[in-house]
Amino acid sequence: MLFRSLEGSIQPATVCALTRRHGVVFTEAEVREKYAYKDFTGFLEAFKWVTSFVRDPQDFALILNDLGEHLLTQHVVYAEITLSVGVMILRKQSPEANFEAMLAVAESFAQRGLQLKFIFDAVRQFGAAAAMEVVNAAARSQDKTRSIVAFGIGGDELAIDTKEFRPVYDKAAGIGLHRLIHAGEVGGPQKIREAVELLGVERIGHGIAAVHDEGLMDLLAERRIPLEICPAGNICTGALAKQLQRKDARIEYHPLPKLFRHGIPVVLSTDDPAMFHTTLQGEYENARRMRLTEQEIASLRQASFDYAFGFDTRVSATRKQ
Repeated sequence: MLFRSLEGSIQPATVCALTRRHGVVFTEAEVREKYAYKDFTGFLEAFKWVTSFVRDPQDFALILNDLGEHLLTQHVVYAEITLSVGVMILRKQSPEANFEAMLAVAESFAQRGLQLKFIFDAVRQFGAAAAMEVVNAAARSQDKTRSIVAFGIGGDELAIDTKEFRPVYDKAAGIGLHRLIHAGEVGGPQKIREAVELLGVERIGHGIAAVHDEGLMDLLAERRIPLEICPAGNICTGALAKQLQRKDARIEYHPLPKLFRHGIPVVLSTDDPAMFHTTLQGEYENARRMRLTEQEIASLRQASFDYAFGFDTRVSATRKQ
């Protein structure tokens, strides 16, 4: 079980297939070069480039199918997939048409025991009005399916005051969506506190900055608000180096053990696995490199189920071995 971005899951071979569909030829080596960056800004630029070739429902169906096949090889039974609906709207695409194409793919994987649920994601730097459009798109699509389990906001967490998004999160809650946000990845602990206290979020994407604020760690532990931690991504984007204020930010220095042992629920995830050169199994190996015990790692696995928004044990029981 894991939480990840659809667009950030596009493998180089799939990127090449997409670009060919739209009349541009890239080699896998050239795509891998695009996927090599040194900081969070570089990651955002790479993400923008990749998503520029995801243009129509057929593209979304293709990348979701490739992702589903990959998840089966990782023995995943449930995944919450973040869709960059804010980007779809910016590019004048139809979120409803794209989503309908993806639902057909998701149904085929459900028959094989892999549940795929979806999170409609807005882009913080696009502003509150654009984020409200994402919630409205989710509301329209909810008439067809209950596969949308949450609303979230990603992008540049340092852009725009958190309080500006309160009406957006209120609307999301009002239509029955769970709420999450990326915070405390490159921003400070105050960004996490604002998300909890102003927006009522139920999960935090990343949240590693919480390690700098004992009171915030107490709050997250008491309210049982999980952090979705993606260790490899924190290395690739430079987020860990920024939080630790050191150049040699190796995985062994990651604050995950301290956060976990403080009693904060932690869920291991991959975020943008193709762009961060990782897998779910690889992230569990990273946890071992942080010297978590096997019992602690087992607790991380269980947390993935405990803090999922839409897992149905009846579906995964049908999985073919």
